[in-house]
Amino acid sequence: MVMSKRMARFNRAVTNRTLGRLAPRLPGFGVIRHRGRKSGRDYRTPVIVFQRGEGFVVALTYGSHTDWTRNVLAAGDCELEVRGQVVRLVEPRVYVDETRSGLPFPVRSILTLFGVSEFLTLKRSTDR
Repeated sequence: MVMSKRMARFNRAVTNRTLGRLAPRLPGFGVIRHRGRKSGRDYRTPVIVFQRGEGFVVALTYGSHTDWTRNVLAAGDCELEVRGQVVRLVEPRVYVDETRSGLPFPVRSILTLFGVSEFLTLKRSTDR
């Protein structure tokens, strides 16, 4: 994991509750809506996200082994709330990019500082 478990607990309890309301409207942020693979419960997870071509790239700030990432990979799809829209996304794929290429310079610098090099790419669904 890139960020500590202690930080993850704090973010889940405090930051995500606040950011979860703002993220769908803030540039560079969004909310992934996914279903628990074991519980079947619906979840909403604030993420750092960028549109790339016909899809989106999500920075995996806690690495690829988080519950929400495993839920999306297992389901093969999710929904993204971004800039006031809800977009259905499919074909999730985790990849590593040590150079963080294709991201805006300020974001690339911050992600480098925190050692984030794992990303999730998703394609926009043609259904709907």
